[in-house]
Amino acid sequence: MNAKVFKTQMPTTTDSNVVKIAVEMADQNPQLKGFNQTQPLAAIIQDLCNGWNLTEPEQYALQFSEVNNQNYVTEKNRNEVKNGSVLRLAHSPSKTAHDILQKLNSGTNEEKVGALQKLSSLSTDVTFALEFINKQGLGYIIGLIENGKCVGGMLAYSLLSFVELMDHGIVSWDILEVPFINTVASYVNNQSSTAQDGKVVQASLSILENIVLNSSGKYGHVEKEVTFPNLVMHLQSQNQAIQLNAISLINALFLKADPAKSKAISATLCSKQVRNVIWTNIIQSASGQVGTEMAHQLYVLQTLSLGLLEQRMNIKMDPQDQDAHDKIKELRRIAFDSDGTGSTDGVARRQHGGYAKDYKKLGFKCDINPAMDFTETPPGMLALDCMIYFARNHTESYTKVVLENSCRADEHECPFGRTSVELVKLLCEILHIGEPPSEQGQNYHPMFFTHDHPFEEFFYICIVLLNKTWKEMRATTEDFVKVFSVVREQITRALATQPAELSMFKARLQLLTYAEITNLWQQERTSREEWESHARPVTQLKEMITPEIMELIQQQRLGFLVEGTRFTKYSNRGQRIKDKFWYVRLSPNHKVFHYGDCDEKCVPTLEELPNKLAVVDIKALLTGKECPHMKDVRGRKTPHQLAFSLTLDSVDVTSLDFVAPNEEEYDYWTDGINALLGNKMLSKETENDLETLLSMEIKLRLLDAEGVDIPQEPPPIPDDPPNYDFCYELK
Repeated sequence: MNAKVFKTQMPTTTDSNVVKIAVEMADQNPQLKGFNQTQPLAAIIQDLCNGWNLTEPEQYALQFSEVNNQNYVTEKNRNEVKNGSVLRLAHSPSKTAHDILQKLNSGTNEEKVGALQKLSSLSTDVTFALEFINKQGLGYIIGLIENGKCVGGMLAYSLLSFVELMDHGIVSWDILEVPFINTVASYVNNQSSTAQDGKVVQASLSILENIVLNSSGKYGHVEKEVTFPNLVMHLQSQNQAIQLNAISLINALFLKADPAKSKAISATLCSKQVRNVIWTNIIQSASGQVGTEMAHQLYVLQTLSLGLLEQRMNIKMDPQDQDAHDKIKELRRIAFDSDGTGSTDGVARRQHGGYAKDYKKLGFKCDINPAMDFTETPPGMLALDCMIYFARNHTESYTKVVLENSCRADEHECPFGRTSVELVKLLCEILHIGEPPSEQGQNYHPMFFTHDHPFEEFFYICIVLLNKTWKEMRATTEDFVKVFSVVREQITRALATQPAELSMFKARLQLLTYAEITNLWQQERTSREEWESHARPVTQLKEMITPEIMELIQQQRLGFLVEGTRFTKYSNRGQRIKDKFWYVRLSPNHKVFHYGDCDEKCVPTLEELPNKLAVVDIKALLTGKECPHMKDVRGRKTPHQLAFSLTLDSVDVTSLDFVAPNEEEYDYWTDGINALLGNKMLSKETENDLETLLSMEIKLRLLDAEGVDIPQEPPPIPDDPPNYDFCYELK
């Protein structure tokens, strides 16, 4: 250790409770010690103090000396001391807190700044923080900040120390009074040189956020004191910590606001000016790769903004809502009244029930009273909001979608009204509208920060996609669920690419056609099955059921031989004998082959076949050119690949020679004969059948595990318990 001299006091014991450590102290040579986890810390510190000739060991304590961990060693965390750890002997938390307070009360300005800097560092340790708070140190820091006389480093370290001390939850945030909040808020609002210190602004934003989230009644005062223009200005800071704390405070105010204030906050945040600030200074400047904490805050902001749609999503249409009725009429007028007035023609159609026909063409489930389509919640009135937005802002696309479907055959039309309601419901599910932000959420969509009406624009893109997919699938109304399963997949896959703008999202959807989705599903299914087939639990299952499958294949082959086959006759030289056939069948008890001549269409019974061959008399199975009737064949095209022979022990007949009609029957016969002889079935058909049946059986047995990831290795079987005392005895 850089030529330092160590006092070696290593114990000779090999006790597992003793770890070897080094202990440092300012202006002293380090000591190598055995740290006994069963020995009281006070005794270990006493021993160290003796080694350095230090009196008053009660005023000393051990600290970790790692860069990211300089906490005091206590009885609670002493198990973190491992072999090779380097600790530091320093003044105890109580003495250190006393010394800092003494300097703050009577030291020079320079000493006060140094003490506050040390305090801000030590306050991250709950052991020290508790001692400092018990000595009324927190009250002193609050007073120091509240009087507004601190400047520069003294102010920065006071605020940082306060943040760290409060972060442990030892003291309630309700202790803070209005003067303190006003002072801290002034550092956020004031753009003078005093507040330009990044640490001051960063800490002040953090304090105000905690007051909003953790105090019982101070939200209103913070909301009154801190102006949104000033918070938005901090989003433009080059200091990422200030940006993060500013957006965190915005989210805290948004989260705690009542519904009326939430709408006002959302309107401010969704304004083009504020959106451009967030887009330019946070999302775009980081090329979309913002830090984990910033991603979480952007996710929270997006969730809260979209969450304001929950009210409309859960409201049914009121029959007395004239504005909603007017919107439904406007949907019909924009679609079918090309001149925009609908005066004369509209009156005539209304008199003859024409509106009902128009509403039917618009695809409403209830064409007599379309208002009934908006009584389901969700999506409630939000569906009508999205539909009227589409009609007003993308009129050409709207009329195209409606008129295209009204011209199709009834069974193939994509009902605009019904699909719009279901699509809005689907989009609410995908974006989790109505759910509060989660603590770990980070999945935000940059494109929603690029438009004044992001959800409505999102709907417009997706309803056009839905109609395109409907056409590609040649769907009918019976395929409604199938179409929506594909559309859900298209939308979620496009969102997963994190498109920066809505136009990029739209372009991505154009590539995710129905054919592409089907192809991706097939690839993923194949890939998953291939991966799972190599997982150890699956391979073990395969090994277990393969004998069952082979038994099943063998039974099928023997059953095929029992049914029998008509073979063409061949001469001893391998020449086909024209119009001559013979038939061979295996007896049901699998002991005797029956064979004899037959005509081209005859299927003789066992009794009609005069010749018999006992299976026990079969010596061997020969195939291909090894067969006796194929050995002398040269220079001619012969079906030797379909030939097989049974060699016999008989003196009169040495072999029974076959030429199968086709490759499949050749495989079945050779498999069946091998099975009778106790040999392995090695044909291609057996291999294919085994693979097919094994795959089907595996899938059937894993049906209960559908959607569950199968591990590459099975979980370990736990060891037996030391005893079974927990079992009850039956009496």
